[in-house]
Amino acid sequence: MATPEENGSLFPIFILTMMALSVVPYTIVRLSRSVTRKTRTIHCQCSVCSRSGKYKRSILKRISNFSTCSNLTILLLWVIMVILVYYIKHTSREIQPFEPFSILGLEPGVSDSEIKKAYRKLSILYHPDKNPDPEAHKYFVEFISKAYQALTDPISRENYEKYGHPDGRQGLEMGIALPKFLLNFDGASGGILLLGIVGVCILLPLIIAVIYLSRSAKYTGNYVMHQTLSTYFYFMKPSLAPSKVMDVFIKAAEYVEMPIRRSDTEPLQKLFVAVRSELNLDLKNIKTEQAKFWKQHPALVKMELLVQAQLTRESASLSSSLLSDFKRMLELAPRLLEELVKIAVLPRSPLGHGWLRPAIGVVELSQSIVQAVPLSARKAGGGNSEGIAAFLQLPHFSETVFKKIARKKVRTFQDLRDLGIQERHELLIHAAGFSDAEAHDTEIVLEMMPSITLEVTCETEGEEGIQEGDLVTMYAWINLSRRNGLIGALPHSPYYPFHKEENFWLLLADPVSNEVWVSQKVNFMDEAAAITAASKAIQETKEALGASVRDVSSAVIKAIEKVKSGSRLVMGKFQAPAEGTYNLSSYCLCDAWIGCDTKTNLKIKVLKRSRTGTRGHAVEEGSVVEDGIEEEEAEEEEGYDDYESEYSDDEDDEKEQNNKAVNGVLNEKGHTTSESSGSDEE
Repeated sequence: MATPEENGSLFPIFILTMMALSVVPYTIVRLSRSVTRKTRTIHCQCSVCSRSGKYKRSILKRISNFSTCSNLTILLLWVIMVILVYYIKHTSREIQPFEPFSILGLEPGVSDSEIKKAYRKLSILYHPDKNPDPEAHKYFVEFISKAYQALTDPISRENYEKYGHPDGRQGLEMGIALPKFLLNFDGASGGILLLGIVGVCILLPLIIAVIYLSRSAKYTGNYVMHQTLSTYFYFMKPSLAPSKVMDVFIKAAEYVEMPIRRSDTEPLQKLFVAVRSELNLDLKNIKTEQAKFWKQHPALVKMELLVQAQLTRESASLSSSLLSDFKRMLELAPRLLEELVKIAVLPRSPLGHGWLRPAIGVVELSQSIVQAVPLSARKAGGGNSEGIAAFLQLPHFSETVFKKIARKKVRTFQDLRDLGIQERHELLIHAAGFSDAEAHDTEIVLEMMPSITLEVTCETEGEEGIQEGDLVTMYAWINLSRRNGLIGALPHSPYYPFHKEENFWLLLADPVSNEVWVSQKVNFMDEAAAITAASKAIQETKEALGASVRDVSSAVIKAIEKVKSGSRLVMGKFQAPAEGTYNLSSYCLCDAWIGCDTKTNLKIKVLKRSRTGTRGHAVEEGSVVEDGIEEEEAEEEEGYDDYESEYSDDEDDEKEQNNKAVNGVLNEKGHTTSESSGSDEE
């Protein structure tokens, strides 16, 4: 058994080895990812975004980008490893072969007289009678005496020549790589060891578990409070108008818990005057409406005014305290709106359908917040059935500019996008009065905007048609293209102070019944994950149909090429309803851009289930098996134009319920369903 001193010297080596086994591979992976990462710029390069400072690569921002938790942890571990290497090199004595000549300071082959002379010199320095130091005594006995004995005593010399040590064959020594003080179990060392074992093995896991459970009891996996989901679920209605979505959005518990300061009263009153036209107040009875507005819960008043400050671009007049709350509100907005969409499409009918109208309203509110465009700009007017919201997201555009180009018969946003580059440049220069730089900024943003096309099919696996009660699989390819060649990009959002990725919501819905059959969120930033998901889905589908290995491989290769070219595969399942023909619509809604949403129409014919239950065979006489899905002809799409936002008052809203939800007093239904509302949609 090794001595405690040798065990203690092995402890730093053991710690260094354990750290290196995890730190070195992880560092190599991180460095390889950073080297292979695309250096292509994916954010907007217009002058308005540049002036916002959101994408500036200053020294402080680079330091803040580097100083993430993981990077600092890796750096700290490397510093500890360097310190351990230095400590081991200068303090630890490694086991070296016994060399008597080097111990005595002689060259091999010297005479006996020189050996005795060197021994006497070292004895004067290290002999216990000459040097009382215990270390000197130990060195004299274990090294100097044995070296002299190995070179002068015949037996010792024979052992040295055979086994490399004057004492003969040396046995294998084993030790425990622990510090010396932990191996001395007497006195305080035993107590320290016991406390360390209790702290590391019992108290530390217990503390971590308590922190995790306390946090998980308050927040969901998306870092949204359970109380927020309960409130959203309670106030979500199938007839919720887009103009009323904000009333539900601002009731989040994260917003209600923000501090209410007396010093904010005057700035909020000034802000109220600036955004009063956007608050849907009855102008005929304005005094009464204003009184009702200020009688709401102070947190609701504050949040609604701050959201309107973003939509109307009035944030520059906010005080310092309100500005911090304003930024916090914007930081939380994307995840809260995402959860609000999930609650809108949450299955509520017996067939598992959600609600279409509120889902569209939530996505439109997200678009307006990111682009800082007022909701009133979506109202039809001035010969434009879509409103001017899409124009206002472009740099240097205003309502006056829109009126100027409308005289040139460019009344919709799609009309502007369909123009040629030169034709559009001349329009902006001569009709709108833009400078060359301003027209160039507009062109940059239009090149960043995505164009979306949908390819949607629905089928039952291995069957020819769709019968009522079948489990139907929807296959949707979302194809994205930009004029600048990018696939994943950050949207043009100079008035939104945080990085915001584009997210798309695919909804297969029945607009007539206001029901969402399938819903899923799609992101184009992670190409590797999309390739993995698409190839796995295609492989499983083909194998279930009994396709050959060659066909499966070919289909997977085509899917991978399609994903690399800017497409994403979305699959969803739903139960076929009762017999009949259903005119469905597939919506692809972007939560960051206005005017990029796409809708395609789909007709599904559900057949009556045969009495024998056979599928894919001949049915009873008189029945005809038709394709379950037919694409609508162009001339039949008159009733399926792109959806229009409805900004009408919701008569079902009750102020009494609003106040109760703000104070945390919800009915039993709101509490019991909070868990289900936080889960992912099917």
